[in-house]
Amino acid sequence: MAFGRFGGHAQGPQAEINMVPLIDVMLVLLVIFMLSAPLMTHAVRLSLPNAQSSATPPEPAKVELSLDAQGQLFWDGAQIPREQLGLRLQQLARQQPQPALHLRADQSTRYQALADIMAEASRQGVKQIGFISDPHPAP
Repeated sequence: MAFGRFGGHAQGPQAEINMVPLIDVMLVLLVIFMLSAPLMTHAVRLSLPNAQSSATPPEPAKVELSLDAQGQLFWDGAQIPREQLGLRLQQLARQQPQPALHLRADQSTRYQALADIMAEASRQGVKQIGFISDPHPAP
């Protein structure tokens, strides 16, 4: 329904929009949303299986055996005589779980010295031997 003037005919088209029907539609949509939103958040009931697992065993310790350029041995940073190497490797092999033996050698160390250490470790029963190197060599 358009509003007119008292006293004559309207000169042009009416430029006002009737907002009441738009507000009614908006309020109806708001009520529908408020009622349907809680229904959409329901949880699915499941009967989940039961499982038991054992705890992850701790990582075995590691022992660092270092060999410098003069041929001196260092067991975890402490210098040892070469005669004690066999006894220490034997004790290492008896531990459960057996620690890993990490070999660190100076760059100028002869391969023969490392081969002798690895052969002794193998004779004593050491199963895990690793090499430690510098990933960023000096230029």
